[in-house]
Amino acid sequence: MSDSKQAIQRDPAAPTPKADTSVLWSDARLLGYQPMDLVHEEFYDVALGLIGCSDDTAAAALKAFAEHAQSHFDQEDEWMLSTGFPPRDCHIDEHAAVLKSVHEVSEMLAQGRAGAQLVQNLGRQLFSWFPGHADYLDSALAAWMTKKTMGGKPVVLRRNAGLHAAKNA
Repeated sequence: MSDSKQAIQRDPAAPTPKADTSVLWSDARLLGYQPMDLVHEEFYDVALGLIGCSDDTAAAALKAFAEHAQSHFDQEDEWMLSTGFPPRDCHIDEHAAVLKSVHEVSEMLAQGRAGAQLVQNLGRQLFSWFPGHADYLDSALAAWMTKKTMGGKPVVLRRNAGLHAAKNA
């Protein structure tokens, strides 16, 4: 198996929030590589705009998400390519698939074959997809980038960690 085709395993230290389908950002999503964590928080904000759009705001919400996703994925793809990240092919392919879906929805919206409902559905699908992508693919990249840039493993500090469990005990 070539370096770029290695099986990807979930980093056991990666966070797994109780509600992976949450549309709200929380520290549970942090991976410990700040440039990535910041863009992931922005992803949540922009994707939330898709879910909350109306027919009047769908095009603007989709445009904002498309611009974010292109920049977000280009940045991660560049990190993987420039540092020789071994399991990059699957990760890059997932980015391309999301961008393809966004482009297809944009085309349908522009042609009047779809409205806010399809854009909202895209947003819901993104929130279903993203936690697994982050936990398996992005967590490995975050660990790799931290090792490359700082010589160690990511350290994640979460606000109010464990308070939810203590209140419900």
